[in-house]
Amino acid sequence: MSVDVLLYAIPPVLVYLLVGGVIGLESLGIPLPGELMLVGAALMSSRHELSIDPAGVAVAAVVGAVIGDSIGYSIGRRFGMPLFDRLGRRFPNHFGPGHVALAERSFHRWGTSAVFFGRFIALLRILAGPLAGALKMRYQHFLAANVLGAICWAGGTTALVYYAGVAAEHWLSRFSWVALLVAVLAGVIGTLALRGRVGAQIAELEAQHRAEPDAVID
Repeated sequence: MSVDVLLYAIPPVLVYLLVGGVIGLESLGIPLPGELMLVGAALMSSRHELSIDPAGVAVAAVVGAVIGDSIGYSIGRRFGMPLFDRLGRRFPNHFGPGHVALAERSFHRWGTSAVFFGRFIALLRILAGPLAGALKMRYQHFLAANVLGAICWAGGTTALVYYAGVAAEHWLSRFSWVALLVAVLAGVIGTLALRGRVGAQIAELEAQHRAEPDAVID
């Protein structure tokens, strides 16, 4: 079965639900590839024969991000910082002391802006909601930054990928699916590069945590 046949078989509403659901769960604190899902759906929407509306993709992403972050905020506010200690013991590769310390340092340094800009950074995208709640950030401020960040991230990403896909379809014609593979590959490479930089900071904070287990990070 060809790639085109598989794409034609996907109902548009399923694409919107998957985008909103995956991004919502990621924003809730579950490490899922929300950005990759958004890029793939936006690129699919650039192929008009698939009947996938780019505006629908963007709206689904915004709704999922806002709802997921808000639920994460409520959970973080209810259980506080001890929640991250428990998660760190069970999932050290995603919620270890270094991960939480780096996210917490970003919040202390940037305040509410960390919620806005965190939408563009994988680590903060996962931790922003629960951590903002645990740090008792005012919900009105959190919600405003959350909504604005979601709109800029989802709308900007969808528009950029959509128009790139339209251009690719014009030049590649029947083989426009190649653009999907290229976009996914570029996204993976970019993600790995950023992850390496963030990973170095996490490793440094992990070392500090082991050396000073009772230290409190500002």
